Amino acid sequence: MKLKACLIFNPVAGQGDPDVDLETILTILSGCADEANPVEGIEIEVVVTTADCEPGELAKAAIERGAESIIASGGDGTLSAVAAALIGSSIPLGIISRGTANAFANALDLPTSIPEACESILAGGTKVVDMARCNGLPMVLLAGIGFEAETVNLADRESKNRLGMMAYVLAGLSQLRNLEQFEAKIETDDKIITVLASAITIANAAPATSILAQGGAEVVFDDGLLDLTIVTSKTALGAIATSYDLLSSTLRGEASQREDVGFVRSKKFTVTTTPPQKVVLDGEVIGTTPLEVECIPNGLTVFAPKIEEVQPTEKLEGLPNLTIEDKG
Repeated sequence: MKLKACLIFNPVAGQGDPDVDLETILTILSGCADEANPVEGIEIEVVVTTADCEPGELAKAAIERGAESIIASGGDGTLSAVAAALIGSSIPLGIISRGTANAFANALDLPTSIPEACESILAGGTKVVDMARCNGLPMVLLAGIGFEAETVNLADRESKNRLGMMAYVLAGLSQLRNLEQFEAKIETDDKIITVLASAITIANAAPATSILAQGGAEVVFDDGLLDLTIVTSKTALGAIATSYDLLSSTLRGEASQREDVGFVRSKKFTVTTTPPQKVVLDGEVIGTTPLEVECIPNGLTVFAPKIEEVQPTEKLEGLPNLTIEDKG
């Protein structure tokens, strides 16, 4: 079986050599079928992005030309734009991350190295995940209001190219000096919440490193719901303590218990703020509040590694008249 796929390749993403990356991708994806990879290579059309070519439009045009699957290689902006073009379709998307944060792949538990991502695509396994819309725009990962949006706004392309992830860290530290609370009104499916906040994050999917989205410890990307986290820290010191708590509790798989962190789940959220706050959507500032976000259940199909179900090795609890002795 030989698939027809369009590879949408962003040459300016990440810090590697794009020519070497592209050669690696094409070499692996053109491989022959075997027991591990049932796909007999992939017939690939390569489309390179430019400043004048929006990745989502390139994906739509490829589908019109008969592409049976789309493979996107670049940073989170490129991947999100291509994914947005496939909302509601059954056309599978292959993800080959080459960006600064690679949040898209990490959030969906996909491989982040080029060889592993290519092998996963060749293996042919897929999974269906949720998407969302924010103020009418497609949303793959999350929308941030307040602190996170200001941090992303400070981390420009030159800094990301030069410093990688440290660009976000330094921007965040700089933004702490200007931390301010704002009034927020949050409408869910069944309630209205008013609160003084310093950051609000609405996530469809989010990696553990997106700590301001992790109030409930885990953002589930295939449950038909969005996860909203509220941080109400008043000072820079409080924000640092809260960030550390969110990171450590997430790594433990536990929800935050801090009084300045709240979280709620809903299929739809409407948020208004006083004064208006910047909004960042999947890593790009799109304007200011108000915003409306709604989940699109089962909105996207992605190539993903097949998960081997691990069967338990022992289960004794609940048996009648059970006693257990250690053998000495």
